[in-house]
Amino acid sequence: MNSFSLELLSATEQRRVDGVTSFVGEDASGSFGILAGHTRTIAPLLFGLARFRRGNEQWQYLALPGGLLYFLDNHLQIFTRRFLIDADYARISALLQQQLLAEEQRLVETKESLARMEESMLRRLWELSRE
Repeated sequence: MNSFSLELLSATEQRRVDGVTSFVGEDASGSFGILAGHTRTIAPLLFGLARFRRGNEQWQYLALPGGLLYFLDNHLQIFTRRFLIDADYARISALLQQQLLAEEQRLVETKESLARMEESMLRRLWELSRE
C-alpha cells in the first residue's frame, strides 16, 4: 500500500507520522482527501477536525485552529499554532471545544485590545497635533 509522511509543525511542538495512507481535511471550498502520489497541494485549513490513517489502522483525529497544508513528493506538512491528536472522536471533540476555542477567544480579545490601543494612540496624536 502506498503511503506518505505527515509532519505537524506548531509553535511549541513538532511531530512526524510515517506510513500515512489517507488524509482528510477541510478548506473554504469543503472537505478534500489526499492519498500517496497526490499532486502538489497548498491549502489553508479551517478551524476544526481533520483526520488521517496509517494502513488499515483506525482514523486518528487532528484538532487544529486552522493552518496551512503543503503536500509535495509524498510529504505532507501542516503548519499551525497548535494541534491535538486522538483516536477517540468524542474525546478530541471535547478537547477542541475546551482548549482550542478558549485559545481562539483569547486571540480575539487580544486583537480587540490592540485595536483599542491603536485608536487611543491615534486620538492622542490627533489631540497633540491640534495643540
